[in-house]
Amino acid sequence: MVNITALYASLCAILIIYLAGRVVQFRRTKRVGIGTGEDRHNEIRVRVHANAVEYTPIALLLLLLAELGGLSALWLHVFGVAFFLSRIFHAYGLTAGKGGTHAGRFWGTLISWLVILILAVINIVISIRSL
Repeated sequence: MVNITALYASLCAILIIYLAGRVVQFRRTKRVGIGTGEDRHNEIRVRVHANAVEYTPIALLLLLLAELGGLSALWLHVFGVAFFLSRIFHAYGLTAGKGGTHAGRFWGTLISWLVILILAVINIVISIRSL
């Protein structure tokens, strides 16, 4: 059963659609069909969305594999919540920092990387134990 991963995949999907909607809204307002229209604010919105799309699949795949490998529900929720919140922190920080440094961007990135790395190690251990 993959109910826990399904929950976090769904939450991340909603976040990604929200971030995509911000890009679409800006493009419609500025009448930009593709790209950023060389507008810094739209460039930031595009990168916020793209960054979420870049990191989310691998994190969710690793979460799913850990769930299928028998990792406890508590740990799956810890990693799921941490990753989801990290994506919100990152999106806020990159936007609020206008593409520059911001605490939300830093912590969002750090937590995302840690969740991905820890889940990767957990999955390696699970795989080795099953040999």
